[in-house]
Amino acid sequence: MRRIITLLTDFGLRDHFVAEMKGVILSINPNVEIVDISHDVEKFNVVQGAFLLVCAYKWFPKSTIHVVVVDPGVGTERKSIVIKTKNYYFVGPDNGVLSASAIKDGVEEIYEIEVRETSKVSTTFHGRDIFAPTAAYISLGKDLSSLGRKIDRFIILDLFKVSTFKGAIKGAVIHVDSFGNVITSIEREHLGKVNINYGDALEVLIGNVNVNVKLLPAYGYVKPGELLAIVNSEGFLEIAANMSDAASRLGVRVGDEVIVRKI
Repeated sequence: MRRIITLLTDFGLRDHFVAEMKGVILSINPNVEIVDISHDVEKFNVVQGAFLLVCAYKWFPKSTIHVVVVDPGVGTERKSIVIKTKNYYFVGPDNGVLSASAIKDGVEEIYEIEVRETSKVSTTFHGRDIFAPTAAYISLGKDLSSLGRKIDRFIILDLFKVSTFKGAIKGAVIHVDSFGNVITSIEREHLGKVNINYGDALEVLIGNVNVNVKLLPAYGYVKPGELLAIVNSEGFLEIAANMSDAASRLGVRVGDEVIVRKI
């Protein structure tokens, strides 16, 4: 079976960066299939990159190699890593962008990529010079131990952490999509822990805004412009407004704390 390598970056498509990464990969393994998840991550936005990855990674065949380059720390002392999970490989900078996906799929091994020919590595384009060739060598079946040294930890984004207390769930806003839906780190499983079900009325504190909404199966269950809570197609709780922009209306942004409880 042809191996698949996905690319997720903040490079955009106007410049040469994505093409060079693909060229490096195909020069090492011309039989690999390269799939673009997105190159429109907001510049330097590690949280957005992590969110898009956690949504997309699991829909690919097992053994897919996911390469993520949202890397404001490129060229500094931050590590370049490979994470082998139960079903996938994740390649990218150790800045948290890989963490939510790797943890969800089950971390098995972590390696710090060792660059042996440093003269050939740019300090500003590790996507081309480190991550692309690493992914290509993995696709050829190269043992991870030959690519670097085994390590026991990586950086985890706190924003994706969720806790429950006294019948409430605490999380954070992790994404605002193009419709203005406010997507939180709270997932279906967390709702079950505090016995929240469809049809329940919820009190939701987002940042400094407090709203009462119902948890409903889809947007069309309320009138246009009316707020509601749904569990979206990726399993995350979101606060939305039917055919309207909930984020602008509520004045919330990524990083705001979210507390949800049943009324």
